[in-house]
Amino acid sequence: MTRRSSILLAGLLALTPLSASAHPHIFAEARLEVIAGTDGNVSELRNVWRFDDIFSSSVLMDFDTNTDLKLDHDELQEIAKTIRESLGDYGYFTFITSNGAAVPVGKPDTFNVDFKDNQLLVFFTIKPEKPLAIKGNLSFGVHDPTLYTAIDFSTDEAMAVEGDGFKSCKHKVVRPDPDEVIAQNQSNLTEAFFNDPAGTDKGKLFATRLELTC
Repeated sequence: MTRRSSILLAGLLALTPLSASAHPHIFAEARLEVIAGTDGNVSELRNVWRFDDIFSSSVLMDFDTNTDLKLDHDELQEIAKTIRESLGDYGYFTFITSNGAAVPVGKPDTFNVDFKDNQLLVFFTIKPEKPLAIKGNLSFGVHDPTLYTAIDFSTDEAMAVEGDGFKSCKHKVVRPDPDEVIAQNQSNLTEAFFNDPAGTDKGKLFATRLELTC
């Protein structure tokens, strides 16, 4: 791995031990669109992330190999490749459940980045690893299990469903209150969680999610 790749990976996936008073170091505004196929299954999920100015500037400095203070096509491709490969072990920060059971996702077919208005944009399409029927209780969320990156959906409309397959579904955006989550899960949120959130898989309790009942 190159030095530049290491820096970006460290930024996105840093597993620095976290204390109970820890807070995210990177911030991204997100949009998630869940698309219904014509076969009664979930077709794909479309993610768009817009990163904060500070992190975006650090990426510009680390990947601007020709030092022209902008990111050209090859430099953007290198960033996209690095993020795509790095997030594989983390489910690309995209999490799905069907009737409470986790649904694995496949490697994104489409993964692109751009740099506009001094902000890094990441947009990619991802699919369930196996056909996922639009029935029962479905949940879709996007979060960093290490809690190092805060992925925020500024409005409920930023989590959307598209397609006739969802016409009979009721859906809502759930935004957990961190204090309530901690109070309700005191026995589960042990020191191990705060030292390694990803290792305990409890970070999802704090994540904004889209819930469907079909």
